Amino acid sequence: MAVTIDRSCQSSHPASLAVLQALACISGVEGIDFSTESCDADKEGLKVVMKVSTKNSFNQASSTNNYEGLMGCARAMCNIFPESGLWGSCGKEGEASNIESWVEAASVALAVPAYVLSSEKAQAEECKKQVDEFSAKLETHLSKSDDAFLGGTIATAADVFVAILLAHAAATTSTKTLPEKTHKLLETILTNPMIASKLGKVDIPAAGDDLADSIESIQLDSTESFADNAIVQKLDSLNIPHLTYAHKLSVTVDELVANVPISEEETHTKNLFFKDKKHGLFLLTCKPDAEVNTKALGKSLNLGGKINLRLASEDILMECLGVKKGCVGPLAIMNNAEKNVTLILDEGLLAFKKIHSHPLTNDVSTVLTPDNLKLFLEKLEVEPVLLAFDSKSAASASASGPPKAAAEAKKPQGKKGGAQQQAKSKNKDNKKTSKKGETLLALQWKKEENFAMWYSDVIVLSEMIAYYDISGCYILRPWSYKIWQLIQDWFNIEIEKLGVENSYFPLFVSQDRLEKEKDHVEGFAPEVAWVTKSGSDTLAKPIAIRPTSETIMYPAFSDWIRSHRDLPLKLNQWSNVVRWEFKDPTPFLRSREFLWQEGHTAHATYKDADKMVMQALDLYRQVYEDLLAVPVIPGFKTEKEKFAGGSQTTTCEAYIAGSGRAIQGATSHNLGQNFGKMFDINFQDENGKSQVVWQTSWGLTTRSIGVMVMVHGDDTGLVMPPRISPLQAVIVPIISKKLSYEDAAPYCDGILEDLVANGIRAKYDDRTMYNPGWKYNHWEQKGVPIRIEVGPRDMESKQARIVLRFNGEKLDMPVDGLGAVLKEKLDYIQKAMFEKAKDARDEHLVQITEWKDFVPNLELNNLVLTPWCGGEHQDWEEWVKDKSREESLKARGQELEDERTATSVAAKTLCIPFKQPDLPEGTKCIASGKPATCWVLWGRSY
Repeated sequence: MAVTIDRSCQSSHPASLAVLQALACISGVEGIDFSTESCDADKEGLKVVMKVSTKNSFNQASSTNNYEGLMGCARAMCNIFPESGLWGSCGKEGEASNIESWVEAASVALAVPAYVLSSEKAQAEECKKQVDEFSAKLETHLSKSDDAFLGGTIATAADVFVAILLAHAAATTSTKTLPEKTHKLLETILTNPMIASKLGKVDIPAAGDDLADSIESIQLDSTESFADNAIVQKLDSLNIPHLTYAHKLSVTVDELVANVPISEEETHTKNLFFKDKKHGLFLLTCKPDAEVNTKALGKSLNLGGKINLRLASEDILMECLGVKKGCVGPLAIMNNAEKNVTLILDEGLLAFKKIHSHPLTNDVSTVLTPDNLKLFLEKLEVEPVLLAFDSKSAASASASGPPKAAAEAKKPQGKKGGAQQQAKSKNKDNKKTSKKGETLLALQWKKEENFAMWYSDVIVLSEMIAYYDISGCYILRPWSYKIWQLIQDWFNIEIEKLGVENSYFPLFVSQDRLEKEKDHVEGFAPEVAWVTKSGSDTLAKPIAIRPTSETIMYPAFSDWIRSHRDLPLKLNQWSNVVRWEFKDPTPFLRSREFLWQEGHTAHATYKDADKMVMQALDLYRQVYEDLLAVPVIPGFKTEKEKFAGGSQTTTCEAYIAGSGRAIQGATSHNLGQNFGKMFDINFQDENGKSQVVWQTSWGLTTRSIGVMVMVHGDDTGLVMPPRISPLQAVIVPIISKKLSYEDAAPYCDGILEDLVANGIRAKYDDRTMYNPGWKYNHWEQKGVPIRIEVGPRDMESKQARIVLRFNGEKLDMPVDGLGAVLKEKLDYIQKAMFEKAKDARDEHLVQITEWKDFVPNLELNNLVLTPWCGGEHQDWEEWVKDKSREESLKARGQELEDERTATSVAAKTLCIPFKQPDLPEGTKCIASGKPATCWVLWGRSY
């Protein structure tokens, strides 16, 4: 053969190569040398490398490629023969993405406990929990369809990968059981003769309970997704296995039992919500046929004094549990933010195999095992009172008596003590404001307690984003897209002043063009998404979806630029970009597709190009500081952090006080003449000599929206800077017996006209289906800067109540001239929000000169300014990254960090700030000990 190909695999922990050996066998790839000797890991963790060496004896051309990580090796191996279908079938859109998601998830969760940790460390509770959570997530996915495999009816690399890693991790962590469908998947894969020939006999944990048979006999009304249901979202976020299905609307428990017949081993629930003036609120969940006597119930609860348990009104039900009458279930306790409701569970429910209950709506039911129901309550820190209730038939056949308290039942003592008071005390840090009439979709997380979950809550509940069925891709809802439009409007005006014109270039780029600039493509190679098929036909050459547009635009620059008269050429485009990011995706901050603006210019001189770089960067500073009210630190990137293929990169770095991390806000690059030489962008100067152009590129993305949310948001929701808020003021009428919508409309319309006339983006919320309290909460979650409340007394006094979102200040103001006054108030709010954010940033900006102070300041969530030997010293920069990770993990009592994490504890250089403090002569670099030449800013970063 003219071409010889040698493939070899090596790992820091050779046992981990088993999964690759299995994949090689079933994909038909032969001749791979799987080394039994371990290679050195870059750090404590798992390192896997597949080396592919190719030599052509005809022309003596040779090449060597390395594929790293279990995922990278698996993908490369399966794509040697793509017809095998192991990495996705022809014509099935999104299948490869689904496979990669599962392979990635298994690698992150299972590889370290399966292959890296000692047997003693793998037995730690944290590792066992990791395996349990992964198997629960797997079971939930498998239970959503009748398909036997992760991608459908045919096994792929994902099934093999997950089965092997989960079996090995279960063995090292001594996991004894797995959910039924998960067990079946492992059994199917691991007993396959081809797999078994490579792995030998693999112990598979025993099968546990299965949810799949819970709805086999139920005639479903729909197959819709319930991803928007708050209960389903919560169960998914906690990795608690469940099934949720739609059925005929059933208002009463009798209707439900009749409409939705289920196995005798399973049960629906009857739910009653009681109020006692003295003893408080109680949610009782029992068997459908349970006999409930309120007098006997009070005695069983040991309620002292006079007992008067009555069914609470629907208003109280909505206020406390966020659910309408007829839709109540035990899971609604999730919405009890005040922790003022005692949950009572019928002990008899826990004897059933499965429990069906409504997830806030009475045309849907969610199925949980008793253990998983208890786990859900435990995660919510809700401790139920367990009581035994007789069924109606048994009750009528015996003397009437109170339900019997279970041994572990606690005594509720009303509002002042007992179970409710204990719950309040235990959860006082989690207590959220709950007002009468609020939406009761309040944030489930506090910003200071779990920043990541708080952020996810905010952007969903404020209606900024919706999740999509492809990992890392998100829907920008009108509220967030309007913010992006307002940025576009401002930015277009400013770049037009600089002579920049808008244009649009294609989404696709050929492989030849993309790979023309070596350093550039290497910087983006891991994130490039490729189109390889057209229908069922394979393309002759793969086509890349743009990760950036230099290689798309610059061939056109070469055609258009001939003379110095054609310069400068300044273009901008608003577009989407795809970077197939495999770290933890986070809406706005780290996604596989995002929106951005990218400017590209060509100049006759370096000086002109450098001026353009600084002008663009200053526009970005203004976007953050003047529009988003977020302070930034402008500076130069080091050689290690600069744009791939560029000459010099400048940046605006922001700081997120809530997480203690920095984030790159926007960058502006001086590309020098590198791309000009690559793409032959030449011009004749005034003397007739041929010259190469000097180029720049600069970009701002929708990441800016996420930064704004993180900096300003609070435990209620968004807090919008006025200049970028889709609505700057909202008018809410306080409708009552004294004031109807008809009476309020002329008064409120007059205020609205005044606001609009003064250039304020405003809305009169005259929706009749929501009360004022609900509207207050809704617009507070969306962060509207000013709320204007109008009640009957306000109309009598010719005034309105003004409430400022950012600080809660309330003012009564006359409506005459209100628009002009609020215009000034909006300017005040904008400035105050910026100053507040700047103070928070500056409190965490420290300057040190010795290494001993470095990591302790990182642990205090600080940005650290240190003397440095120069941005070109990439080796010492890497040393600081590794050393800070090592010391930080040690300080936290941890040993390992997932190498794919998007939020590492390691420090990295953020920038060399333009504004440099004095650097005394003789100052040494904090890392190398060499003479320092500048100050550099470090921090943990997104």
